Amino acid sequence: MRKLRYKKGRKAILQPLEYTGLFKDKETEIQLFVYNEKDVKEYEVITVNKFKDLRNISSNNWLNIHGLNNVEVIKSLADTLQLNSLIVSDILNIARGTRLDELDDSLFFSIKSILPNDNENTILIEQISFLLQDNLIVSFQEKRGDFFTHIRERLRENTGIVRKKKVDYLMYLLLDAVIENFYITIENKENKIETLLLASKTADDPSIMVEIERLREIFQLLKRSITPLRDALFTIKTIKEDDEFNGIEASNYIFFGRLHQKTLELLEQIEYDMSTLDSASNFFYTAQSHRMNEVMKTLTVISSVFLPLTFIAGIYGMNFKYMPELNYNYGYYVIIALMFVIVIAMLIYFKKKRWF
Repeated sequence: MRKLRYKKGRKAILQPLEYTGLFKDKETEIQLFVYNEKDVKEYEVITVNKFKDLRNISSNNWLNIHGLNNVEVIKSLADTLQLNSLIVSDILNIARGTRLDELDDSLFFSIKSILPNDNENTILIEQISFLLQDNLIVSFQEKRGDFFTHIRERLRENTGIVRKKKVDYLMYLLLDAVIENFYITIENKENKIETLLLASKTADDPSIMVEIERLREIFQLLKRSITPLRDALFTIKTIKEDDEFNGIEASNYIFFGRLHQKTLELLEQIEYDMSTLDSASNFFYTAQSHRMNEVMKTLTVISSVFLPLTFIAGIYGMNFKYMPELNYNYGYYVIIALMFVIVIAMLIYFKKKRWF
């Protein structure tokens, strides 16, 4: 885990804007949807200057940015939309967590989108940012993906009420698509939890605990990602009560309330899954303790059986010249029979006591 370190005497130096993510090989592409209830126009791979010409203030506009590696394009767009450098820094710096900034004329929202990876022990994390202004929503994605494919189809086919609503409703749909990724990730990992829970009851392989700890780390990451998202959505629910940006229609606050409820459900499910992982750990350690007790019980029974035999053998192994039974013709057979009887008697006694 990356840790924050404080250096005494560190001076505040303005750092140049730079994309800090992993997808630096992805080209920055701009896609624009201009739509209203009657019509929709789609423009692929346009420039910032082209966006200025195509933007229609009397219609809804959705500007989608794929790839953040070209900082100059992002800065040019920020200048066009009159965004300050702090917002641009939040878009490019993927190390920062979920945040919500309510400005005079816009609403900025930056969140983490999480999906399961082909490698079961890892997950894919992508930062997605949204900027909401009057009749305009801008989404910033680190790479081209299919998170919003179904939303594009709804716009094209005029399905539902998305084209009848303003862009704040579109923002609700985009956020809902991102939250759905959390459901997909949790469901994917829950299948692994069931497997580990069964294995912890029967197997004695220590690698099970390694898998449990890896899953616990993933769920901790999910929890850290959803908790600030929950708080941000709660803040959106209360925006209508202040005097700042009011670009969300009163009738649409209920939709953001639904998203807030979904985050509560996700957090509840994560707590349940982490509790299940704890149960799997307890099952494993309990099973190990039980196996150890069984081994110790067996060794104790064996030791107890051989203790009197060792005592008898020790007495008759002292080799004194004058000892009873040394000259008895059947002494050897008598002692062997006595040892056998002692063993049988002790085993019967232990069995009645249910010591094995």
